[in-house]
Amino acid sequence: MRILGDYHTHTPYSHGKNTILENTSVAQQKGMKQIAITDHGFDHSLYAVERKNIDTMRKECDEASKKTGLDVFLGVEANLLDENGNVDITKEEYDKLDILIVGWHNFVKTKSFKTKFSFFFMNYIFNIFGTPVWKRKKNTKAYIEAIKKYPIDIISHLNYGMKTNAIEVAKFARDHGTLIELNGKRIKFSKKEIKEMIKERVKFIINSDAHKKENVGKNDVAFNLIAKYNIPKELVVNLDSVPKFKKIN
Repeated sequence: MRILGDYHTHTPYSHGKNTILENTSVAQQKGMKQIAITDHGFDHSLYAVERKNIDTMRKECDEASKKTGLDVFLGVEANLLDENGNVDITKEEYDKLDILIVGWHNFVKTKSFKTKFSFFFMNYIFNIFGTPVWKRKKNTKAYIEAIKKYPIDIISHLNYGMKTNAIEVAKFARDHGTLIELNGKRIKFSKKEIKEMIKERVKFIINSDAHKKENVGKNDVAFNLIAKYNIPKELVVNLDSVPKFKKIN
């Protein structure tokens, strides 16, 4: 088994180390057919992609595709902004993209101190000392509302940094054509959660979350988990096949 596409990679347009072409060339060398460039969302305080660069990135993706023969998709890894499921992307920006990934990250710009405290600082603290049930419910609602509001293709590293009822999020994602990422660096699901997701026929996607070119397509953590819990091949959309996304059929 091998992955035919890596749909979560970063470049210097946010805080990756290598260019779009360099990432794409590694994907080509590893026998993949597709790659997505998904730099960090616009409202991250430390390493956001700048809106003014999207058109240039599109041109670089097209050039990389011509040079390598791969499908090179442009996306972003957008940020959850609050408990109401708002995300840092507009319709006009989405119209310029091929793929939309959404995840929780710290150090995101907020409209109020209340949101900064309740959605970011509290989750940061609870992630260290344990997240109570009431907070997991609010975090779960944030993802569900985001899936309702936006055409999200992939939820990145679910439960990393912000604990949820992962099964509830995954089932809702399944029903709305949104994939749950098996991240190449970090997977924060329990054995019970994985088994229940398999039972519920949740669809997964393996991504490297590469921030440097040599890690494009590197997914040992995901492959080890697939083997450990015997996740059926047909539930992992980029194993020996290429997935369908909301804008790419």
